[in-house]
Amino acid sequence: MKSFWQEIQGKRVVLAALAAALLVCLWATFSGAERPALLASAEITNWGLSFQEEGAPPIGNADEAYLAQFNALYREDTQEKVLYLTFDAGYENGCTASILDTLQKHQVPATFFLVGNYLETCPDLVCRMVEEGHTVGNHTYSHPDMSAISTEEAFKQELEKNEALYKEITGENMVKLYRPPQGKFCEENLRMAQELGYRTVFWSLAYVDWYQDDQPTKEEAFSKLIPRLHPGAVVLLHSTSTTNAAILDELLTQWEDMGYTFGRLEDIAF
Repeated sequence: MKSFWQEIQGKRVVLAALAAALLVCLWATFSGAERPALLASAEITNWGLSFQEEGAPPIGNADEAYLAQFNALYREDTQEKVLYLTFDAGYENGCTASILDTLQKHQVPATFFLVGNYLETCPDLVCRMVEEGHTVGNHTYSHPDMSAISTEEAFKQELEKNEALYKEITGENMVKLYRPPQGKFCEENLRMAQELGYRTVFWSLAYVDWYQDDQPTKEEAFSKLIPRLHPGAVVLLHSTSTTNAAILDELLTQWEDMGYTFGRLEDIAF
């Protein structure tokens, strides 16, 4: 007759075998073309990119299939030389008028993601953006770390306050395009934005242009914005950058000389 400990040991062996078989089944299920989309880890709260090859799209730390579940995007999947120009603006420092002049010169549409402070203090510039054919997107009212917001009501308020300000200024409804401040996000945020009817828009090309007391040189800007450009790029620039305002005319000309055209973000978002 088996002893008590022999019976326990036998059960352990059976359980170990079952666990091993389950792992084999899971690997077979998700191998090759059947593997699930790359998921954003619970620890990932900052949008990030890895550039592998000049002129080729970067790899995001959450892939397109995963983002698509939540109506989010960071580029267009295309071989066509088209790019989508966007600007983030938290305040006005005198650069936006020049940027708008240059966009008008080149007949380039752009999307401006604005925070509440900008809408409250610069209604004339907001109206000019709209009148000249640009789009205003939602960059939240107070520019918080949205990944730290856990309640739907608080998340909703950050977006709806901006919607109300925009409606007051323009008489129109704000387009449902949302960019998380600083690119900070979590899966719950993506879901909340989706449920509010928003398309979350990250980016596939940007550079460090937001430090007012440490602006990049023209050469530094071009070293990032030319070789890293790729078909379907969603480009993020900050309208508060004096460098961007100074180089934009030449930058757009170079992109045009490279064969690129400029699309409207709404065309791929909706």
